[in-house]
Amino acid sequence: MNAAPFSLLPEWAPQSGVMLTWPHAETDWAPLLDEVVDCYLRIAAAIVEYEPLLIVTPEPDAVRRQLSAALSPAEMSRVRLFECPTDDTWARDHGFLTLGGPRPALLDFRFNGWGGKFAAERDNAVNRRLFDAGMVRGEYRDHLDFELEGGSIETDGCGTLLTTEECLLNANRNGGLTRAEAEERLAQLLGVSRFLWLGNGYLSGDDTDSHIDTLARFASADTILYSAAPAGDEHHSALSAMARELQAFRTADGRPYRLLPLPIPEPIVDECGERLPATYANFLILNGAVLVPVYGQPRCDEAALATVALAFADRAVKGVDCRALIRQHGSLHCATMQLPAGVLPPRD
Repeated sequence: MNAAPFSLLPEWAPQSGVMLTWPHAETDWAPLLDEVVDCYLRIAAAIVEYEPLLIVTPEPDAVRRQLSAALSPAEMSRVRLFECPTDDTWARDHGFLTLGGPRPALLDFRFNGWGGKFAAERDNAVNRRLFDAGMVRGEYRDHLDFELEGGSIETDGCGTLLTTEECLLNANRNGGLTRAEAEERLAQLLGVSRFLWLGNGYLSGDDTDSHIDTLARFASADTILYSAAPAGDEHHSALSAMARELQAFRTADGRPYRLLPLPIPEPIVDECGERLPATYANFLILNGAVLVPVYGQPRCDEAALATVALAFADRAVKGVDCRALIRQHGSLHCATMQLPAGVLPPRD
């Protein structure tokens, strides 16, 4: 099946860069700012090894100093800073979604803080500010009447969308849509024609209402990596039911998917003893590499890296310590947004 002339690009499509929205003292990161900045510096260093990096921040001078102390001059030459007010740091959910076509189409959806849970007004304005300042190129499309987060959808690049009922049909997004209503609108907006809906699967502590990028990810048009839990873990039943749904799905040409289970980390808890939604499915695909969040658990970390490597034989697979990120209930993919080819302008 061929994708529409304008259709949502898969993450493995050629990229012109990656966007990060940097933490600062006016975000929820304030109590552990130094720790999370160190994490962002690790992420930045890993990204610029492969492609340019665009950083959105209200404090560009301070961020430039932080980066200059951690990166070489050659690495710094691949970084661009854009001054902009922000509420938080989850670029995956407030960044542009990009359609491929004769010219990239930059889709600006409304981000409502995962169903009104958190403030998002300033984050919601980031895309328009980037576009108006010429920091990104493409055809700007205003879809701010529709709530959609990048972490809630996955595509194979061939017209298929993978998502969860818990998020996209939730009453806290768009007033609650039926599956038919959601499919009609998403087909129109994203150029997709096939829908794979998961009705099972969750991670304890998740604020996003079961974003797909914590649970199951396309690695190619015929391969899906997914979170799996051992017997005795609180997630075992739900994730096993999700696995059965994945086993019933078929590719666009009617074949079963190649399914690769990722372990979930051993429980990581916050200061109140509540479990955090740590997952290895929250990886980021780059030109030539896949960055995988790791959590200081050698056995689980190494098993996850080995499984991701099976799915991406053409790319280097590298772990990035994301123990700081998970303390605010997100991880590596949540914090980043890829910019497909043609979106980030070349330097003058």
